[in-house]
Amino acid sequence: MVEKILIDGNEAAARGAIDAGCEGYFGYPITPQSEITEYMSREMHKLDRVFCQSQSELGSIYMLFGGAMSGKRTMTSTSGCGFALMAEGISYICASELPCVIVNVARMGPGIGTGGQGGQTDYAFATKAPGHGGHRCIVIAPWSPQEVYDQTQLAFHLADKYGIAVIVLSDFIVGRMAESVELKTLDFGPRTPPKVVVCGSGKKGGRTAAPNTGGGPGWHLAHREKYRKIADAETRWETYMAEDANFLIAAYGSTARMAKSAVDLARAEGLKVGLFRPITVWPFPAKELREAALTAGEVLVVEDGIGEMHDDVEAALQGRVPLHLLGAWGRNVNLTNPGGGIIHQERILEEVKRLI
Repeated sequence: MVEKILIDGNEAAARGAIDAGCEGYFGYPITPQSEITEYMSREMHKLDRVFCQSQSELGSIYMLFGGAMSGKRTMTSTSGCGFALMAEGISYICASELPCVIVNVARMGPGIGTGGQGGQTDYAFATKAPGHGGHRCIVIAPWSPQEVYDQTQLAFHLADKYGIAVIVLSDFIVGRMAESVELKTLDFGPRTPPKVVVCGSGKKGGRTAAPNTGGGPGWHLAHREKYRKIADAETRWETYMAEDANFLIAAYGSTARMAKSAVDLARAEGLKVGLFRPITVWPFPAKELREAALTAGEVLVVEDGIGEMHDDVEAALQGRVPLHLLGAWGRNVNLTNPGGGIIHQERILEEVKRLI
């Protein structure tokens, strides 16, 4: 019998990690994701697994690096400025092709940002390779606690499959939103063995030398092909009422929840509006979005930020259809929501009607 419980997105991330077989969690509390660290501190030791609260996010990412080198499934979680502190370590992890999972419950920034509102302003940092050197991370953007639970499990599978860091890009609203979640361990088939296991010379097959962390020209050529394979196989998206739409809304994460409700309101008024939601924001479903946009003829990006995903949508559309932005700040600013947070469905519908 499958268990259903009422939990928020942060607890869903922790439970998803445990059910995926996470063997080591290293983290530091920061709003709005501290509940993940709290849950793991309480539950991991009961399962004889490793929990360590580090001295900082900088410590967390290098503990994660070490745990991944041992061949174990490892995870950290953070938000905003803590995510920025992890950038160098993420680059080293990707250079070494080590699998691990990073949950980033984004908050509005920049600087110290704020932990008390919404915010989707970590999009560009996550999707355009956090850290130096031209690497990529797979980035998955859930829009509900159920998806956080499922996609955290998926993240561990993809990390192992490709030897890569996978970022689960949640946000304040998804992290603190409580809904009924079906707890079911997902089966992705046999686990891909890690390429690198450093366990000391005392164990059979063990190594004392660290993996290669230097990425020169040859590294980039090899990884360009690896990233192409990921893009071909792992791009995820969904549409809602887009088949006959003559106006398309593009949104991800918590904002897509509001956008879907706006589509329902628009349809009730006879307006043929549809939704395109990227689920992976890297790889970004550019081709699929372009096809849906060409059918609809006009696109509104709704984003709780200054338009970071808007730039990816703009590149995907290649100037072939009119494109607009409804955001917290910046172009076509949502003046009723200048500080970030939920962009409600009524506000989205108002903007759709104005544009139509």
